[in-house]
Amino acid sequence: MKSFSRIVLTAGLSLLLVACATGPKITSDYDRSANFAAYRSFGFYEPLGTDQAGYESLITQTLKAAVRGEMEARGYTYAETGADLLVNFNGRLAQRTDISQVPVAPMYYGYRRGFYSGWGGYETHVDQYVEGTLNVDLIDAQHKQLVWEGVAVGRVTRKSQEDRQAAIRAAVAEIFAKYPFKAGG
Repeated sequence: MKSFSRIVLTAGLSLLLVACATGPKITSDYDRSANFAAYRSFGFYEPLGTDQAGYESLITQTLKAAVRGEMEARGYTYAETGADLLVNFNGRLAQRTDISQVPVAPMYYGYRRGFYSGWGGYETHVDQYVEGTLNVDLIDAQHKQLVWEGVAVGRVTRKSQEDRQAAIRAAVAEIFAKYPFKAGG
């Protein structure tokens, strides 16, 4: 009985962990007073949040290419100067530890025609991982005001670390899936 309940419990926890690890959690918000129909062009904010060292990083280059593709797919035109919208991004990694306790079914056994039960108690599970956060901001260039923000938060896996560019492009695509506007519309 004890091993069966542990198998069921372990399988349930495994499914829950797999479900959480399928992709980042994406959120977005926008300024309801902004006139998105007036925006037709975009450029990149200077300095970008991912360029703290004074030069353009490889991550910034990948982010710029991915964001440019998403914006142009929505009808926006890239402009070196005089853009309606300025794009900024920021990213960070953080070590996380999740501790959970799961009840363990009590153990029953027979002894001389009677049943005795042992106390089930709890099992403690510790999960240590790296969590990544990517913010993409769209700023009204004329008013110097944030008008849209998309955020991806998720577990950084070994696979995403090995192919960082693909992971960044995928995260940017998921963020922009929440962007409800098109240029001039």
